[in-house]
Amino acid sequence: MCGIVGYVGYRNATDVLIEGLRRLEYRGYDSAGVAVKTEEGLKSLKRAGKLKRLEAALLEKPISGSSGIGHTRWATHGPPTDENAHPHLTEDGKLAIIHNGIIENYAELKARLLARGHRFVSDTDTEVLVHLIEEHFQGDLEAAVRQALSEALGAYAIVVLHQDREEIIAARTVSPLVIGLGEGENFVASDVPALLPFTRKVVFLEDGEMAVITPDAVRVSDLRGHPRPLRTTEIEWSLEDAEKGGYPHYMLKEIHEQPWVLENTLGGRLDEANGEVTLDLTLDPTAFDKIHVVAAGTAYYAGWVGKYLIEKLARIPVEADIASEYRYRDPLADERTLFIAVSQSGETIDTLEALREAKRRGASVLGVINVKGSTITREADDTLYIHAGPEIGVASTKAYVAMLAAMTMVAIWLGRARGTLGAEETRQLIGEMRKLPRLAEATLAQQEAIERIAAKYHQASDFLFLGRNLHAPTAYEGALKLKEISYIHAEAYPAGEMKHGPIALIDEHLPVVVVTPKGPWYEKTRSNIQEVKARGGRVIAVATDGDEDVKGDAEEVLYIPEVHPLLSPILAVIPLQILAYEIAVLLGRDVDQPRNLAKSVTVE
Repeated sequence: MCGIVGYVGYRNATDVLIEGLRRLEYRGYDSAGVAVKTEEGLKSLKRAGKLKRLEAALLEKPISGSSGIGHTRWATHGPPTDENAHPHLTEDGKLAIIHNGIIENYAELKARLLARGHRFVSDTDTEVLVHLIEEHFQGDLEAAVRQALSEALGAYAIVVLHQDREEIIAARTVSPLVIGLGEGENFVASDVPALLPFTRKVVFLEDGEMAVITPDAVRVSDLRGHPRPLRTTEIEWSLEDAEKGGYPHYMLKEIHEQPWVLENTLGGRLDEANGEVTLDLTLDPTAFDKIHVVAAGTAYYAGWVGKYLIEKLARIPVEADIASEYRYRDPLADERTLFIAVSQSGETIDTLEALREAKRRGASVLGVINVKGSTITREADDTLYIHAGPEIGVASTKAYVAMLAAMTMVAIWLGRARGTLGAEETRQLIGEMRKLPRLAEATLAQQEAIERIAAKYHQASDFLFLGRNLHAPTAYEGALKLKEISYIHAEAYPAGEMKHGPIALIDEHLPVVVVTPKGPWYEKTRSNIQEVKARGGRVIAVATDGDEDVKGDAEEVLYIPEVHPLLSPILAVIPLQILAYEIAVLLGRDVDQPRNLAKSVTVE
């Protein structure tokens, strides 16, 4: 989850590295550093804290050269200090490394290296790699890296630079790396946004691959030295897509992109005339007796909604699992199981390892993914891209609604193929889905009203979120957004569980957000509102436009347009996103880079 950038070419490498690191700071912002090959040898500068501290230091002590590596860190081994920041160099300063991941046997390697006289200056697991490469280096950097990695266990993406070599070496196992191809220059990064200012032609390194990168060529092999083909991809995202577009925060920009995202996710896939969805999937939807939907964080809540939709429309048993728990519970997956992995990045390590466990047991895998070329897309049997575009804000918003739309289409695809969903019912549902971008736009128009509500409640120390059936996941996602970016404690429960414990929390100080749009669960949820009100709780309701009954019960109402009940989670989450955002802004939080979080969790 750290940010990695490497460059070889004709430009000033420091400028390229800093530009790339700015676009990757969302991946880690505990510290940052660069190492650049200059005429006097390797020079390195690194600072604890955010990237701006490194930039200020480089203004005082400029470094120039035509190749280099840079890193933003999200700390795992060792606190965020200057010494623990990457790059890590050998004692003679000739060799430098940056690393994302964890070296699981670092303690054993470090003890061995210390016994041989190596001196360590950091607390990190990464530093063992640079010393290990140094031990094996006899003029061939590629061979030294390969030998060192044969001794290291764990997950990693590394980039290595040596003052005597006109190349950088990149390698990955589990953690992602992508190479950018230029003319007389080449790049490497942990994510595509770092490359967009310079190139859109990229090569995604596969798990267990290594690349030798020079200004004029890129050569890829596996970790044993066997050549691999260079598989190039043209990135469709523009540089502007990855920038703020005039909004004060990426998160707010991404919230307001959701109508466009829904157009993208649904576009070309809805065949209303024939009552079908066209997903271009090769999997046989009739070949499964059960489905496991597995994801982490926000994606898990999208998968939970997907569970309800698939069971409703396709009448097939579905289990929704938190990815980090899945492979440790000895899951009952087999060749008649469809495993659906939901992930924005396609690199989430818990989801990836759960996928591998399911495949070992014979399951077929469908990825519901945003990032093209990501590891999950390469390991899945089939992929449904959600087409949300780059999501920079750490707290996911637009990817969530895209996942919900995608899971709705998966449910329809399964239901139509299995004969549990008729063409006329599908036509009606598709007709409603076509309205979603416009309805999302109407929901966003209420931001000013939500700002006022946020001002009223932003000093609360706790929130409770309630929802029933399809809106239990909505409540959980609303609570997650609030605690992620405002640092306010928030809990969520299925509304029917309120009387089984959480009702003890309710008093005149507790804001209770109840998701209750019109639908089959409306009356039951409204009775929960009455119970909260009777105990002095301060109800904030998410309700359907024109619902005057709820207006009489709640202190405040966040309205959404009327929509088919099965689609209402797509709209109901939007006011909760805005509410969390406005509260966080009022509290002065770092909305795009909340403390202790990183965008993509690539280490268990």
